[in-house]
Amino acid sequence: MFWPLLALSLLPLSLAAQKSVHEQLVDLAAAGNGLIQLNEQTYDLLASPKRDWSAAVHFTALHPQRRCAPCKEFEPAFTAVAKAWANAPKDQRDKHFFATLDFDDGPAVFQKLGMSSAPGVHVYPPTDGPNASAKKAPFKYDFQNGFEAGPLAEQLSVHTPIPIPYKAPFNWARAGSIVSLIPIITLVFRFIKPALQNRWVWAAGTIATSLVMTSGYMFTRIRGAPYTGPNGAWIAQGYQNQYGQEVQVVAMVYGILAGSFLMLTVVTPRQLSPTRQRTQVYLWTTVNFLVFSILVSLFRVKNPGWSMSSIHTQR
Repeated sequence: MFWPLLALSLLPLSLAAQKSVHEQLVDLAAAGNGLIQLNEQTYDLLASPKRDWSAAVHFTALHPQRRCAPCKEFEPAFTAVAKAWANAPKDQRDKHFFATLDFDDGPAVFQKLGMSSAPGVHVYPPTDGPNASAKKAPFKYDFQNGFEAGPLAEQLSVHTPIPIPYKAPFNWARAGSIVSLIPIITLVFRFIKPALQNRWVWAAGTIATSLVMTSGYMFTRIRGAPYTGPNGAWIAQGYQNQYGQEVQVVAMVYGILAGSFLMLTVVTPRQLSPTRQRTQVYLWTTVNFLVFSILVSLFRVKNPGWSMSSIHTQR
């Protein structure tokens, strides 16, 4: 009677010993709510040469004596993505694992991989089975998008069986900031309301917008033209090229030309004094002549073969 009871008591241990590496990883992931806490031994299991699963491993150094501020900043993001993967369907979830290895739990692994800094994320593709990848080297996550969970989940989803079901939590801080701005905007609006209701303000805004747009602003924005050219040049050769600073100069020239015409046609005729009227005629005619000469010079710089005589020839 003793031996059958002993055999039954040892049955769970024998069954546990028969568990495959994959089954052990599934149990570790379930115990960590989707995130496996690695050491040197479990890392070797996860990154074993023959594996029909993929894994994203977060290498970090969270011990206070390491003083790794980026590690502390990135850790919540990786944990959030790992927990989001725990909500994926089980048949897909068990094909990919999320794990974290702290330096103090596996210094030999860091040394073997030649890692001298943290944090880092390596994605190990499957090497066996129907989903085996031809590329054996792990993918290394690029932190150019910062330590946010959203970009991390987006990039890692390329290597998971299905996209990671990550949803960014509601940003209460941003909502609070927006709500706090409402009384400030209301107070400011009370002061700027007279200006917004002034027709001359709208007229000036319309004129300024028209000048900028007709000077080539959208042309440079669409083409992504630089503000200046090589060696500080601000005039681009040819009619199909234009720099950002050139837009500003042309807009100023157009504005002065339009203003001088308005002074000649609207303001000058209303002068009651003949002397003042004559002076303004001379003044604004001179301004118009000089600024128009500058505009013609700009055309010549952009196209050296162009001249005023070509206009008469075409006529």
